[in-house]
Amino acid sequence: MTTRRPALFLDRDGVLNVDRGYVSRVEDFEWIEGAIDCVANFKRRGWFVFVVTNQSGIARGLYTEEDMQTLHAHMAEELEKAGTAIDHFYYAPWHEAGEIARYRRESIDRKPGPGMLLQAMADFPVNREQSFLIGDKQTDMEAARAAGVGAFLFTGGNLATFAEWALASFEDGVRG
Repeated sequence: MTTRRPALFLDRDGVLNVDRGYVSRVEDFEWIEGAIDCVANFKRRGWFVFVVTNQSGIARGLYTEEDMQTLHAHMAEELEKAGTAIDHFYYAPWHEAGEIARYRRESIDRKPGPGMLLQAMADFPVNREQSFLIGDKQTDMEAARAAGVGAFLFTGGNLATFAEWALASFEDGVRG
């Protein structure tokens, strides 16, 4: 029997990295202050850490899935250099008004839908009741609630500091 563990779900743009609008190239990527420390702190606790990110820029034809995978590989390399890791990157390339036909559709995976979080909980032995999401938009909060996990709205500053506050609040019964 595999022991279930809590998970920290993190939105990408605006939470892990500075949101410059459709960030898809390594040269445009910049970590949010405290982002790497946040991941490391939760991994040290034995938590899963997942990225759950809408990537409608793919459907809009602004960049490709390969571009996004290259950026995620860069993030993973930087985290590895710091001695930590993301357990899995989940992304939703869909948008109902997309320019690229194969990505033009509605999807439960696209936040505010809970699909990416539910998929992570199906793929890994996650303890849902002890898990929460940090996002920077109301759609992130809605997705977390729909998936049955806590939710905290990040509005800037040091992500590691915010995540520690969120964890303490969550442990005190605040669900975001």
